[in-house]
Amino acid sequence: MLIGYYAGNGDRLEDHHVEQLTHLIWCFGHLEGDVMMVAPEQGLIIERMVALKERNPSLKVLLSLGGWGGCATCSAVFSREEGRRTFAAGVKDMLAYYNADGIDLDWEYPAVQGPPGHAFAPEDRDNFTLLVRELRSVLGDRFEISFAAGGTDACLINGFDYAAVMPLVDRMHIMSYDLVHGYSTHTGHHTPLRSVPGQTLSADHAVCLLDSLGVPRRQVVIGAAFYARIFKDVPPESNGLFQPGTFKNTIPCSSIDTTITPANGWRLLRDEGAEAAYAYHADQRSFITYDDARSTAAKAHYVNTEGLGGIMFWQLVDDRREGGLLDVMYKALREVDR
Repeated sequence: MLIGYYAGNGDRLEDHHVEQLTHLIWCFGHLEGDVMMVAPEQGLIIERMVALKERNPSLKVLLSLGGWGGCATCSAVFSREEGRRTFAAGVKDMLAYYNADGIDLDWEYPAVQGPPGHAFAPEDRDNFTLLVRELRSVLGDRFEISFAAGGTDACLINGFDYAAVMPLVDRMHIMSYDLVHGYSTHTGHHTPLRSVPGQTLSADHAVCLLDSLGVPRRQVVIGAAFYARIFKDVPPESNGLFQPGTFKNTIPCSSIDTTITPANGWRLLRDEGAEAAYAYHADQRSFITYDDARSTAAKAHYVNTEGLGGIMFWQLVDDRREGGLLDVMYKALREVDR
């Protein structure tokens, strides 16, 4: 499976190569009371996404709840039986209304601290199971259910009862990006495929951890990042890798080839062990971590050689319309298939 998230404003949505996708996930619905709500202008974008099935009849369009900063009341709402029941009934009505194919739960995070100030509790783990159970009971087999999980040990271990949840869902999406993030005080790879000395967290580390927890590999989807993270005030040792620094901003992958260049003062580097790209600007004392064509292809090959369910990425709007990372990912998946 090749799964893309989309949180754009609809600009040039139809220009992307949706024929290459198996799933397109709209982001994000938020809770109002116990109900998932979609803004009217976003409803129009969902309708356009569903219309893309005319170009790709096998495309599945899912609606996602939450995201970073979008699940402030999830812990409270899903702790109540009435809240779970009302939410599930509303999701069924919404999917039928838009002719969508399922729900993606992006609760960040059950039983683990997400955005500062957002409530979380140990009971979230069991309440997530109860939520999925209610959704499957209401949606039946017609609609898909997937969920996103943070790529850290805390999120993967504390958030989910896999023995209870995995038989009820279609798959889980590991957010194997933002492993170095906006709150990090040291640089590193934000979306590495493999662990290296200096950084344990990676896509492969998460897959191996889920193996130990009994999660079927065919239901595991790893993530790629179509954006880069830039850190400032980074000393030059090791070309800025694993050094103190302060997160500055993100940029889309579509602009990397024209901005992060030797002509602009950047030294382009690669960690072969992590299978990750990074770069350092000595004059600016800036460090950037990102996925490029090689790291993206490596992840796609890993999916097939390791028997995983697929690969997903955040997000489509950050990619080029032609010759972007989606094209690379699609071709790499097919190379191994042949």
